[in-house]
Amino acid sequence: MKKFTITILGSSAAIPTATRNLSAQLVAYGEQYFLFDCGEGTQMILKQLRIKINKIGHVFISHLHGDHYYGLIGLISTWHLLGRKTAIDVYGPPELQNIIEIQLNASMTTLSYPLIFHSTQSETPRLIADNGRLTVTSLPLKHRIPTTGFLINEKPLPRSIRRAETDRYGVPFIFMEKLRAGEDFVDEDGNTIPNHLLTIEPAPPRSYAYCSDTAWYEPLAKWIQGCSMLYHEATFMNDKAKSAEEKMHSTAAQAAQIASLAGVRKLLLGHFSARYDDLSLLQAEAEEFFNPVVIVEDGETYEIVN
Repeated sequence: MKKFTITILGSSAAIPTATRNLSAQLVAYGEQYFLFDCGEGTQMILKQLRIKINKIGHVFISHLHGDHYYGLIGLISTWHLLGRKTAIDVYGPPELQNIIEIQLNASMTTLSYPLIFHSTQSETPRLIADNGRLTVTSLPLKHRIPTTGFLINEKPLPRSIRRAETDRYGVPFIFMEKLRAGEDFVDEDGNTIPNHLLTIEPAPPRSYAYCSDTAWYEPLAKWIQGCSMLYHEATFMNDKAKSAEEKMHSTAAQAAQIASLAGVRKLLLGHFSARYDDLSLLQAEAEEFFNPVVIVEDGETYEIVN
């Protein structure tokens, strides 16, 4: 089974702090790297963490507030300066394509690699990427401008063959793929051999939901139901609930309530307002509604397990 991890590159809201960068995360699935959001300074922390940026093949931008994408053009430029040849797929609001092209045209830059742009929309959930073992679905969020979350799903693995049992029951080689797909075997005498006697059930597929920025939005819980791990913004505490509503952000308690409604296995909190020094207070508010809750730290890696 491939390792499935999230590395937090930035978890501060609006402005960076001395210990937290702006929104960005690296999802790694085996040797495949996916970047979600790219706030200012993202490539600096990638360098500090010694992450090989040329392994990133897909970039997903949630919305066009600067703290989520101002680092993208710098990263695009760095790839060019390093002589990258392999294509980059960039997913984001339609206006992002124009922003990228304006900056490249202004500097008279012709990239050394293909940049393939995919427009996202924020009205309905939509499958936007299928990369072999993983799929990525965009999720509408409730924010001041069009914004999407992203749900990364691992495809179910095939069942494993019990060789001793298939030999015992005389299962022909040409039937093995059907066994892996879950079919029962019927022998020459018409006896049905249940699939579970001939195969081993694989581990359940894992999933990760990245949801930043959004106000309280109950439909989200349905779309991420049973998710292995949820990252949800927690810009404010309950004492600033009115500010959260006005600015269309969430409190830690609201993030936890979404996690509870969705029945996720673990909740990561991030996108913290710089006003908070003691983030354990946000964790305590969230834990009134859900457990386990993790206050993310920049530079830390979290493994997705079931």
